[in-house]
This record gives sequence, structure tokens and C-alpha cells, in this order.
Amino acid sequence: MADSSASEHAEKSMARVATPHEAATDRSGDMETNHHTRKENGDRPACFSSTVQEILFVVTATMAIGMTSFLAGSITVTSSFIGRDLDMSTAEITWISSASSLSNGAFLLFFGKIADLFGRKLLFLDVLNGLLGLFSASAVPPAVGLLGIVYEKPSKRKNYAFACFSAGNPLGFVAGTIFGGIATSLFGWRASFWLIAIIFIVFTAIAFFTVPKDFTAKEDLSWNTLKRFDVVGAILTVGGIGMFSAALSIGDTAHEGWKTPYVLALLIVGLGLIIGFVFWELYFPYPLMPMSIWKDRNFTLVLSILMLGFVAFTPAAFFSALYFQTVWNMGALQVAVHVLPMAINGTLVNSFAGWALNEPNLEQTSDGRCDSYWSFCFPGLILIVVGADLEFNVANMYVMSSMPPSQQSTAGGIFQTVTKLCMAIGLGIATAVFNAEKREPTMSSYWDQETQPYAAVFWMATAASALSICLVPFLTLGTQGNRQSSVAAQDDAASVGNVQETAKNG
Repeated sequence: MADSSASEHAEKSMARVATPHEAATDRSGDMETNHHTRKENGDRPACFSSTVQEILFVVTATMAIGMTSFLAGSITVTSSFIGRDLDMSTAEITWISSASSLSNGAFLLFFGKIADLFGRKLLFLDVLNGLLGLFSASAVPPAVGLLGIVYEKPSKRKNYAFACFSAGNPLGFVAGTIFGGIATSLFGWRASFWLIAIIFIVFTAIAFFTVPKDFTAKEDLSWNTLKRFDVVGAILTVGGIGMFSAALSIGDTAHEGWKTPYVLALLIVGLGLIIGFVFWELYFPYPLMPMSIWKDRNFTLVLSILMLGFVAFTPAAFFSALYFQTVWNMGALQVAVHVLPMAINGTLVNSFAGWALNEPNLEQTSDGRCDSYWSFCFPGLILIVVGADLEFNVANMYVMSSMPPSQQSTAGGIFQTVTKLCMAIGLGIATAVFNAEKREPTMSSYWDQETQPYAAVFWMATAASALSICLVPFLTLGTQGNRQSSVAAQDDAASVGNVQETAKNG
């Protein structure tokens, strides 16, 4: 009886939500059987009037996540020029890059819940206006939520759409280095920020004409709605993530290092707020992050692997570009050309990921002195984006499948919070390793004193990647998006049914 009641409750909850597929189909008077056939075959969602609109929508949603990474990449390729112009230390230069990820990650859960309550399209359009950091956090969750409800059922079309979206994070970073390098070489480092503003304006205009209407149930702005919003959880997560990441970023350059009182205070209070957030979410009836989703083993493993992967990817990409600038004395445009293989390979990897999301790919080579670009740096740049892209695709698809349609933006907020937080933490740890090795270099026959701090960072990234690989054998993920009967689809849905049910009730 309890199982029957739970099943009935789930069916009623899902029945209240009208997806863009259903709303558009009802308006046009199509038969229900045709509607299901369209979804099984992976045809264009009915909410789009043309394939061009669908493509532009997916690209626009991709830019919501890609522009934050574009900013980070642009800063990466211009970092040494900014540092010389403004007389900044290495830690201060890395703080420029991590500050955007920090503010972005701290507010993602907050804006994810806002998007689920009051609508995704309105919030998505309002924030794609050229603002960075904080307001990028409010653009990503509704973009993810819209993709989740537009491509409601598993299909190859959904895989390709999410592969394109997932490409925004790593490829946005690489594109930022390329175009930022070109702008810096031609006009100076300030031109790269003007370029970002122009791109935001263009895609804001495109979004007005391509983003479909959000037909999911929305809440009216009332006192009862506000009472259900987790204000305490929002304060705890913003304060905790902000303080903890700030401590990691500035701890090594403070006047007394990690013993500096304000660094210790930020670290301890930040950790305390994060722990308090976890306990608060366990008991609050309408949590920002339903803690029950972490009981799913695959969910926890997927995000753990992703966290370790981005702790490795972000510092490796950042310090590779910094190495080209400081040790090899390259200009911004030269750096952009040297990291171009990352962009090309990343595009190929994401095309492949849309076809086979669960296919592992690993290759690692480490030997000798990195004094030849083609022998060592080039293969490294090729391989580094493979892991980042495949991890991001698999994790993104699984996380979005673990939450019901009414909480797709919250799911996106959880996913992006983990990603952005790990990017900031990774840069903080890498900066500490870099400065420690620079102050007290170890004697090595492989690298000179100038190269050795960068080598230490790359070994740190290698260790994080190796640790993530150790978790992969415990995953039990299958393929996603294959054509299947309704019975098979129900069986797949049942595999995450417990997670969805607890999320609905939570």
C-alpha cells in the first residue's frame, strides 16, 4: 500500500507539470500517440518552430555557462600583462581568475531555486546583459532548467544538446584565451573585457527570439512563497563558499601566510557555515539542495570524480598559459596559438560525447623535461581537455536525470556550484603549491629553478586526476539516449525513482 501511495503521489506530481512538448502539442491539437513517437524518435521538440530556432536556443544556453569560462580564459592569457601593468603578485593574478568563479559558485544554488519558483525564461533573459560573476550565476540555472524541460525524455537529440551545453565550460575557457590573446595583442588587455561585453549583448538579443516559453508551474510572488524559500540556506551557502574560497586564494600571500588571523578566521568560519548548511538542509522542509540526492551512490561518485577533475583541469590550463608567458616569454597572441589544440580537440571530444556519453578515454604520458612544445606540451594540452569534456558531459546528464522537471534549475545549480567551487579551490591549492615551491625549490635534474614551480602545479593536477580515476570502477552508469520502448523507459526511470521522489517531497 505504501508503494502504491508513493507511486500515485509521483504520478499526480508529474501530472501538474506541463512541459513545452505537452503545451505546444495541446495547442496544435496533435494526437497523444504522435507526441510520444516524436519523443522516442528524438525529433525536434514541438516548442520550436524551426531547427534554426532550436540550434540558436542551444547555443544561447551554452553561452550562459561558456561566458564565465570565456572570462577566465581571457584573464589567463592576459594575466602576466595585467600583473605587470598593475604590479601584482602571482597570488593576486590568480585571484582575478578565481573571483568570478567564486561569486558565480556561491550564488548558483540561490538563483537555481529562484528560477524554479518564478520561471526560467524571464530570469534567463534578464541576466544575459553583459554582467559577469554574480549575474552569470543567475543565468546558468535557468538555462540548464530550460534544456531539461525542453528535452524531457532521453534521446540522441537530448545527448547532442547537452553535449553542446557541456562544451561551454572547457571550450569557453579555451576560446577566451584565443580571442583574449588576439584582442590583447591588437589593442591591449583592456580590449578583452570590451570583447566579452559585446558578445553578451549579441547573445542577449538572440535569446529574446530563441528561448521558448517555460510552461512548468510557477509560484506567484507572495508571502507564502517567500516563506518556502530557504533564506537561511542561501545565506549559509553564500557566506560559507565565499569565505572558504577566499581563504584558499589569499592565504599563501598574506603577511603571515596561513597563520594570519583573518585568513584563519575566513577558513574556520567558512567551513563552519558550509557544515551548518548541510545540517540545515537536512531538516528544512523546502531545501535549496535536497540532501537525500547524495544517498544515490552514482550521483555522489559522479560529482566526486567531476570535482577532482576540475581541481586538476583549471590550474593546469591556467598555469600552462602562465608558463608560456613568463618562462618562454610569449606574447598574448602566441599563447593563444599554442593553446589552440585544446579548442580543436575539445570540439571533437564533445561531438563524440554526444554519441557515447559513457565511453571512458584515458591516456597519460610523463617523461623528461618539458622543453619541447611538440614533444610534451602539445600532447598534454590535447589530453587535458579530453578528461574535462567527457567528465562534464556524463556528470551533467546524470545530475539532470536525478531531479524531477520542476527542480531542473536547482539540479543545474547543484552541478554548477560543485564545478565553480572546485575551480576556485583548485586555483587556490595550485597557487599555494606554486609559491611554496618558488620559495624553497627542491634540487631537481629535470627542471631549472624557474620551471620547477610550474612542474609542482602540474604534478598536483596529475595527483588529483589519478585520484578521480580510482573512483571510476565503482560507477554503474549505462548508456543514455538510446531508443527504447515505454516499458524500458519506465525501467530506466525507476533506477533514479527514489532520488526523484525524495527530491519532490523535499
